[in-house]
Amino acid sequence: MDKNYLIQKWLTNDLTTQEQIAFEQLEDSSFLKEIIEEGQRFKSQNPTKVVDFQTLERKLHKKSEPGNTWVKALVGIAAMLVVAMSLYHIVTSSGATTFETQIAQKEKITLPDTSVITLNELSTVAFNENKWEQEREIKLEGEAFFKVAKGKRFDVKTGLGTVTVLGTQFNVKSRDSVFSVICYEGLVQVSFNGASYKLPAGKALTSKNNRLTQYDVSIIQPEWLQNMKVFEKTTITNVFKSLESHYNIEIFAPDIDKSIEFTGAYELDNLENALKEVTRTLKLSYTLKNAEVVITKDAEE
Repeated sequence: MDKNYLIQKWLTNDLTTQEQIAFEQLEDSSFLKEIIEEGQRFKSQNPTKVVDFQTLERKLHKKSEPGNTWVKALVGIAAMLVVAMSLYHIVTSSGATTFETQIAQKEKITLPDTSVITLNELSTVAFNENKWEQEREIKLEGEAFFKVAKGKRFDVKTGLGTVTVLGTQFNVKSRDSVFSVICYEGLVQVSFNGASYKLPAGKALTSKNNRLTQYDVSIIQPEWLQNMKVFEKTTITNVFKSLESHYNIEIFAPDIDKSIEFTGAYELDNLENALKEVTRTLKLSYTLKNAEVVITKDAEE
């Protein structure tokens, strides 16, 4: 089997049993595992990373010999891996603090008052640690789950609306034209388009293209915290976009009706299982090669 193909699938934990055996037989498999261990140690010690990968790169080139043309590609893969494992974190002298996650990355952030934010992938939160006792204010881009310690007013500000609480658990999403708030415990106040809405536990509010909807929820946590992505009557085009964004793949479906709707869920940590669930539900088939997926109708249709 192609070495680079095996390495890429190993990095995303997508090896089949046969491929795992082939990977273990690679001359450099133990060395590749050492790279991962280095990255994990680095992540726990310093989430802002810059220098550490240079050390890994030197080790890779020391390992390389004439004829090992795959080393340069491996350096790039390892670079992306270390960046993906690292939480982008900046603190300025004024106390302004920013956290940012990458594709397929979730991170827990503990605030100065012991409140906890779980930041979903491709999301950013910012706050000022020096002013925290006077003003508990978070700026959010993307999606996050909040478990807020009781105390003074706590504001989550987004480009589409603001959520205000005293102490509760809730989820906020502000991405593209979608603004969504779900209250899981206590009471939240949502300011949107000049109006104010109160959401008790079990209630949710969503605005898409300025069209507001309120509804009930029966789950106790967002599905993404349970490594699931849930859809209800969502066009297959949007489902494909979600898969492409989360797994960093490209999907081709030239013969599929883009207006087909999907109701169901897929796993957030296993590409093969996610593709199987989406295609099985809609009676479709797929082929996966490297980072490209081709979706077709089942043969019997």
